[in-house]
Amino acid sequence: MSKETHITPTVIYELMARAGFRKYFHFGGAAATRELIDACHIDSHTYILDVGCASGKTACYLTKRYGCRVVGVDILPGMIARANQRASREGVTTRVSFLVADAQDLPFEDQCFDLVMGEFITGLLADRQRGLREYLRVLKPGAYIGLNEGTLIKTPPPVSLIDYLRGTFGITVDMLDADQWRALLQGAGLRDVVAKTHKVTTLSNRADNMKDLAQVWYKVLYLYLINRDFRYFIKQAVAVPKDLLEYLGYGIYIGRK
Repeated sequence: MSKETHITPTVIYELMARAGFRKYFHFGGAAATRELIDACHIDSHTYILDVGCASGKTACYLTKRYGCRVVGVDILPGMIARANQRASREGVTTRVSFLVADAQDLPFEDQCFDLVMGEFITGLLADRQRGLREYLRVLKPGAYIGLNEGTLIKTPPPVSLIDYLRGTFGITVDMLDADQWRALLQGAGLRDVVAKTHKVTTLSNRADNMKDLAQVWYKVLYLYLINRDFRYFIKQAVAVPKDLLEYLGYGIYIGRK
């Protein structure tokens, strides 16, 4: 495999995390996260698994807002370290925990969570069905799965868009539209599936504050100078197809076991 022409999804994910992008990278930003949370029937007794928790922002927010318990998992050790730092800084370590884990092979017993949620994770898995089977395995009967996922809002997508997503983000699985997401969840065994799609007007998400934004751009510049893979990623990413947002949005998907 040539580093000059291709980098894997795992490498891309790691680079985005090191640059600070992973903290913000999902369409709809904070508003989409709030919409997902509000649809997931959460109260102080809800035991939540946050799949692909990144730096732990959502997990910490959940326990501060509801007083519930949350476990966050992410495949990157660096992200879990950041999440633990956040939990300590925000004083929620007694109700939030984080560990390194693959969404397709979760290290939990059967039927232990009241809610499994994830944002822009399931659609990137090499085997989405395997991931959903794991979500369902660790979920209590009658409990919910809530996802925010990249969604085709117009089909079929042009070849240029498919090539861009594969070349830039390493997305080697097909993007799904809302009907396909609904069918995937129902096929996994979920019932009462609700789907709501949204268009987006920009690819960017706001940082928490100017200091945070400055830190991200410092990391971007540093990585661009020292890392060949990151230079390739940035050069590919800035060549955004003009019609990208005509085809690509996001969906909020809720289903019950």
